[in-house]
Amino acid sequence: MKQQIKNMNTTALAYMGDAVYEVYIRRMVMETGQPNADRLHYMAVPFVRASGQAAAIKEMMKGFLSDEELALTKRARNHRTSSRPKNADPVEYKLATAFEALLGALYLDGDMNRVEEVAAEAVRIIEEKHIAKKRDLRKNQVKDNGVKNE
Repeated sequence: MKQQIKNMNTTALAYMGDAVYEVYIRRMVMETGQPNADRLHYMAVPFVRASGQAAAIKEMMKGFLSDEELALTKRARNHRTSSRPKNADPVEYKLATAFEALLGALYLDGDMNRVEEVAAEAVRIIEEKHIAKKRDLRKNQVKDNGVKNE
């Protein structure tokens, strides 16, 4: 990664990364063939919300990222900011911002292959966690209704 990008303000990198990831996710949901814009938005939400991005980057920090990417992610996560998240836990918001900063840095560095790899890994992790969450909700509903889970 170029030194100029490494030294950039992480909030500015997150600004770019947010746009890059949004386009990636919109393309992904559009490729399903769903014609309804409201449904497309609903499909995209788990991937673009702070909790999903935070879960993804936390998992990626356990060995998926290079040392350089990990350092940038930690710097972005720890960056002090005066803005407050509206609908997110502050810790999740900082992690989500770090995820977006990483994507922004990779994009500005011109490393589109790595942008694709990181975004695809985030989608995989979020899908895995989202499916597990739905499964757990169904199990709890079955328990609450007194129906045996077979």
